[in-house]
Amino acid sequence: MGITIAPFDAADQAAIDEAYRIGAAANEADLPDFPPFCRRRFEAAVRHPMPGNAPRWALARLDGVPAGYLGLDLPQLDNTDNSTVDLVVHPRYRRRGVGRALHEHCLRLLGEHGRKRVMGMAVSALPGGVARPEAGGAFAAAVGARPVLAEVRRRLATERLDRAALDALAAGARAHASGYRVVRWQGDTPEEYAADVAYLDGRLMTDAPLGDLEWEPEQVDVARLRGTERALDARGRRRYHHAAVHEATGRVVAWTLIDLGPSADWHAFQQITIVDPAHRGHRLGLLTKAENLRWVLGHEPALRAIDTWNAAENRHMITINEQLGFRPVDAWTDWQLTI
Repeated sequence: MGITIAPFDAADQAAIDEAYRIGAAANEADLPDFPPFCRRRFEAAVRHPMPGNAPRWALARLDGVPAGYLGLDLPQLDNTDNSTVDLVVHPRYRRRGVGRALHEHCLRLLGEHGRKRVMGMAVSALPGGVARPEAGGAFAAAVGARPVLAEVRRRLATERLDRAALDALAAGARAHASGYRVVRWQGDTPEEYAADVAYLDGRLMTDAPLGDLEWEPEQVDVARLRGTERALDARGRRRYHHAAVHEATGRVVAWTLIDLGPSADWHAFQQITIVDPAHRGHRLGLLTKAENLRWVLGHEPALRAIDTWNAAENRHMITINEQLGFRPVDAWTDWQLTI
């Protein structure tokens, strides 16, 4: 029968189930320290995409057996020349042409939708670090993609966290933050902060190091922020926020987020941390992150590991994360293919 590729959507529960099982097997084989592949998160990605995204999904079968899947994100509000891809092959069926067939299907979709570039990530080992498969990067290079941004995943093991040192970091940062007050919330952003948080969210792709990645700043307003919150609710993400408010203006000028999923209460992701450029130099990034970490640990007693990613060149944020206790685990490369 060979390899067949068939699109699927939110109405096709059987295909969603098959793709989920492929993702779970790949996650277990390639990233054994990750939490189990979250079914709710995966299904919500199909049924409740992020606002401004029009995903396309496809399932590959090898001799009739589900062997791989493609998730292609097509931004609609900005970056309309760009796309991102998640191409996953079951470990049992690798090196048999499944990835190449999914890639060719991806190229056809990109052509149909007028996209010029597609970006995906691949993990690899750090020198002296834990073993990681090299197949993702090798495949990306073989299809003509180029490495555009080097990132490193760091993990905080909470059982090794020095709580007294964390308290001291927060106190030291607070002493440099005269004229600012810290606020916090869980879940959706309070209406009084929503416009400022949307603005900060939209700055991320402007302020964060992007290497050679061709990606436009994202246009985030309150409506898009609320759409993202609904999508995260559908994924079951428990979200903890801290922000710094500039007392003279009442504006939120720094913001950080940690979130956890429904399938592994021992694991969290340190997500965005951003400070408005006009308010840097007051240790607001360190202050909000340290306070948020203390808050999360008080609410999530089972939490043992927090993962975060930084561009390898982002020395400022890396310094903050390492002060908090995050340590390198593995390397991640953003690969971009120009069509």
